Amino acid sequence: MSERLTTPFGFASTADEVLAGVDLSGKRAVITGGAAGIGVETARSLAAAGAEVVLGVRRVSAGEQAAADIAAGIGADRVTVRELDLADQDSVRRFVAGWDQPLHILVNNAGIMALPELERTAEGWEMQFATNFMGHYTLTVGLHDALVAAGGARVVSVSSSGNLFSPVIFDDLHFAFRPYDPLLAYGQSKSAEALLAVEATRRWSGEGIYANALNPGAIATGLQKHTGGLRTPRERQKTPQQGAATSVLLAASPLLDGVGGRYFEDCAEAPVVTERPADYSGVAAYAIDPDNAQRLWDVAADLVAAGAPTSVRPR
Repeated sequence: MSERLTTPFGFASTADEVLAGVDLSGKRAVITGGAAGIGVETARSLAAAGAEVVLGVRRVSAGEQAAADIAAGIGADRVTVRELDLADQDSVRRFVAGWDQPLHILVNNAGIMALPELERTAEGWEMQFATNFMGHYTLTVGLHDALVAAGGARVVSVSSSGNLFSPVIFDDLHFAFRPYDPLLAYGQSKSAEALLAVEATRRWSGEGIYANALNPGAIATGLQKHTGGLRTPRERQKTPQQGAATSVLLAASPLLDGVGGRYFEDCAEAPVVTERPADYSGVAAYAIDPDNAQRLWDVAADLVAAGAPTSVRPR
């Protein structure tokens, strides 16, 4: 295993601090879920550094408001909005079909967390797995040619400490047999997001595409609406600007040139753990395992091609 990568930045660093002095003029970025929380701060910092940013959002009106706020704050109109519902594979395919430019940065940021009841998509897929992973898988694969055309591109998977709650359960992805548990479903989806970065790097690094995953930290956003709000001790909480720091580090910092297939937190590569730490730090070994990553990619390709097994389709 290569030595863990560290940077001059840390827990309290902000996205703007990470990108200080970085010129992204001529670069193009897509951020999913960029209308709120760390997504909008990621967009703000990338745009402030000169990038053209597209927000892929489910609610276009919210995205347009975020884009207007960013434009007013940075004094430049470099953020546009396109509709994207990650739980709807047709919506993802429409987004991909409408994209016709080189893409330098893809930030798979959007997510849902701990849905209290089991919900399924039209394909019969469990909703958190479908939104957090399957939507981003289809988007990333669909934008592959655009990433290649950039002549050097980065993919960022926003995972979380949720990876420590569950591996990907290949034999029961959609809770056809297991009793549904909101946090286990969330954990599975976040492990899957980390694995996406591992396999994308293995497949595409030869084409100049590198992908990494991250835990942004504990930030009070709408993500916790089903969990009663953020319960992390105050001293471990971050502002949205601090929460976006690791995302923009992976998206655009020259410190990460040629680095892929890794998992970061607090602007440094996270330790790999074999049991869940009390402070929920680190990444589970199963969430960056290359065999798991390759298997998941193949499973996702089959799901997209054929739809979910009939046994898990809604009745």
